[in-house]
Amino acid sequence: MTDELTMLAPDDARADARPVWIVGGSASGVPAEVTAWLDASGFDVEAGAVALVPAADGVGVTGAAVALGDPSDPLALGALAAKLPAGDWYVANPDATDIGQATLGFCMGAYRFDRYRKAPAKRVRLVPDQAVDRARLEAVAGAVCLTRDLVNTPANDMGPAAIEAAARALAASHKAVVKVTAGEELIARKLPMIHAVGRASATPPRLIDMRWGKKSAPKLTLVGKGVSFDTGGLGIKPSGSMRNMKKDMGGAANVLGLAAMIMAMGLDVRLRVLIPAVENAIAGNALRPGDVYPTRKGLTVEIGHTDAEGRLVLADALALADEEEPDLIVDMATLTGAARVALGPDIVPFYTSDEALAGALAQASETERDPLWRMPLWQPYARNLSSTVADCANVTTDGFAGSVTAALFLRKFVSEKTPWLHLDMFAWTAKAKFHAPVGGEAQSIRALFAVLEDRYGAG
Repeated sequence: MTDELTMLAPDDARADARPVWIVGGSASGVPAEVTAWLDASGFDVEAGAVALVPAADGVGVTGAAVALGDPSDPLALGALAAKLPAGDWYVANPDATDIGQATLGFCMGAYRFDRYRKAPAKRVRLVPDQAVDRARLEAVAGAVCLTRDLVNTPANDMGPAAIEAAARALAASHKAVVKVTAGEELIARKLPMIHAVGRASATPPRLIDMRWGKKSAPKLTLVGKGVSFDTGGLGIKPSGSMRNMKKDMGGAANVLGLAAMIMAMGLDVRLRVLIPAVENAIAGNALRPGDVYPTRKGLTVEIGHTDAEGRLVLADALALADEEEPDLIVDMATLTGAARVALGPDIVPFYTSDEALAGALAQASETERDPLWRMPLWQPYARNLSSTVADCANVTTDGFAGSVTAALFLRKFVSEKTPWLHLDMFAWTAKAKFHAPVGGEAQSIRALFAVLEDRYGAG
């Protein structure tokens, strides 16, 4: 799916494509005979409803109608992918909605993860409207598909080595350079936390380091949590909580998706992607509660809970990123259950001290329909990360404000002068939406790309 956007038809297919009309609300441009037929058939204009319009002679289908709801949600056009007959289609009244977002909604709704089962034979394609920037659409839709594919792939096929392979494949397609530090070399290269978290796995832990772009361009560094599977370590998770832990590399997957967009659209940045790729497994050499480890930053950390491992691997990666004094560091991680308690599965909390960045991201969240919400870096809570034997602990003892205190822990590893953004994501769709089937999800990267595109532009 990510190699070829098979949900989009070529522009020259429009002559043989059938029309789709957007109906309901203030939509215009719908033929009177279509409106009359919909009224006579009792069509309900709720979001995602689709009606097939029969030919005048009653043989076959001449077109279709889709409702985006009130208020209009252009991503509801994703419902067409499952409800239309096979063939090529086009939106006949594109002025009825944000046609760019609607076409993206169709592409996202057409996504299917079929690596382990036979793909459905039906093929529905949409011809993009001429007003749509097809190159950008393909970059964004392709990045969403890539992210979903990575998260959906189970840990037996998406361990640390496979995450590395995915990064190398993406790099090769954009002439980026990848270097990897793995196994015992992590200790020699002063990345002890990545080693400590991943050493119990049969697959060695590693730090993936990808670079792309002109050396003279502003430095943008993306850091993604790449825990390919999280048992919880010696503080083992209950089986129900462990069921979907293949998605604990969702931060890495989303970082690679965002990087794919940046490179495909040629933003004027010196891009660096850092992914600590590990499996939080259980063995005799697994890290223990009460252990104390050094970090690249020089701070020592007492392990309060082995299931708070993501922040540990991010700590070393963030410290390494900060040493280059980049223009911006963005980290993404499936970090805390507390974030889901606070905002649910759909809304990604973000943390930053950069007011301009926070404002731009909030605005892009609205325009891109990619839900984000700013949370506070409430410094008084940082004292709850104190330890009697080390510089800090990786968790608090009271259990309060878990997402906030996790962000405050990460803040210790980035200097105050470096602009930094942290996103605590779910990377999963638990209940199907018109534009998103159940499974791995790209969260926040569409909004982030819009901000970065506006800030840096093309090279």
